[in-house]
Amino acid sequence: MPKQAPPTIVRDIMSHDCYRVTGSASVSTLAEGLSLHRLPGAPVVDSSDHLIGFISEQDVLGKVIESLYLDHEAPLVSDLMRHEVLSVSPTKSIIDLAQEMLGAKPKIYPVTEQGRLVGIVTRRDVLNSILTMRRHQRSA
Repeated sequence: MPKQAPPTIVRDIMSHDCYRVTGSASVSTLAEGLSLHRLPGAPVVDSSDHLIGFISEQDVLGKVIESLYLDHEAPLVSDLMRHEVLSVSPTKSIIDLAQEMLGAKPKIYPVTEQGRLVGIVTRRDVLNSILTMRRHQRSA
């Protein structure tokens, strides 16, 4: 029985059912979601799941501390999110994405099709996939 070929494109390794937030979510809600899902950040989408930004733990940490000490209402995600987001296509080669990751630093890449969020892929997903490719290559 032939071995199954290792994944070669982002669609094969991405998380399809991923955590996301809207711009109207509070930073407190976001922080709870990131903690629950053990993620360092999340894509920000509109009501039609179009990717409109990205927000990370680092983006919100100071504001969460500030709201705790000053008893302020935490700001909204839209107030702190980054609007310029590195995203990838589900048909992108895993090797090409790995090479891009050498220069770019995001830990999570939103995966989009026609502007809509269809999943996320992490550096860990890419690394695990490359290790699988390597094992497959050695056993061939």
